[in-house]
Amino acid sequence: MGTLKRAIAKDASVVACAVDATDIVGAIEQIHETSAVVTAALGRLAIAAIMIGYGLKGDDDTVTLRIKGDGPTGMLVAVADSHGNVKADVDCPVVELPLNAMGKLDVGAAVGKNGTLSVVKDLGLKEPYVGVVPLVSGEIAEDVVQYFATSEQTPTVCGLGVLVNPDLTVRAAGGFLIQVLPFASDACIDAIENNLKTLPPVTTMMTQGMTIEQIALQLLNGLEPNLLDEAEVSYRCDCSRERTERVMKAMGDEELRKLANEGNPVDVSCHFCHKTYTFTPEELLALCDQ
Repeated sequence: MGTLKRAIAKDASVVACAVDATDIVGAIEQIHETSAVVTAALGRLAIAAIMIGYGLKGDDDTVTLRIKGDGPTGMLVAVADSHGNVKADVDCPVVELPLNAMGKLDVGAAVGKNGTLSVVKDLGLKEPYVGVVPLVSGEIAEDVVQYFATSEQTPTVCGLGVLVNPDLTVRAAGGFLIQVLPFASDACIDAIENNLKTLPPVTTMMTQGMTIEQIALQLLNGLEPNLLDEAEVSYRCDCSRERTERVMKAMGDEELRKLANEGNPVDVSCHFCHKTYTFTPEELLALCDQ
């Protein structure tokens, strides 16, 4: 379970969101058995999805963040709902790379610097909203900022961090998202810039004992911020046998009968949580009759 909190400036011109996703990224590592650099990459993408998803309005709204770079991880995907719950997947969960020049996990090299970030918002309309931008660095936070600047014309600051222990467990994982509304004053923007110059990375703040509420308020220091709202967020997959049956039926009766005639049970595994649903030959034939 993670914690998300949002703060707002007194004049409502800036909103800051901060999230502690340590347990969530820990679940990602356990489910997908990721190496350290992939835990950091997929964890960062999931944290970004949580904060973007929480900003959606409808109960059934979702956002999908998909990064396809030219690095060895292949495609990374994170899907979040409007309550901030998230699920994630990656093509290649184990990648081993040297540390970067700063002695940190080289997420940019793992993801790749050439590729795209796509953001798909399903808002219950006839067609989803889709925004696609070229990758800036593959470090993910900068790529998210680029998306908001290009596709939504919203000045945004994003910080994402995942600190992985030597035994591959997650020591700390979190992030923040600051969004400035059009009527924000120059003084307001200057205050945010000054705050960002003095604040350490988000995982440093967390390991130093700062709470997520303190981080959210500190991001808006000098703007008389107040706590706007808060939520518990989690890694949550919404797969079910019923949804899996619909996927199987989409294969068509001919293919289902072919599988049934082979006489063996068919296992279908969810990419996001690795739960397996088993269908006997009789159950496959029954799907044909529905």
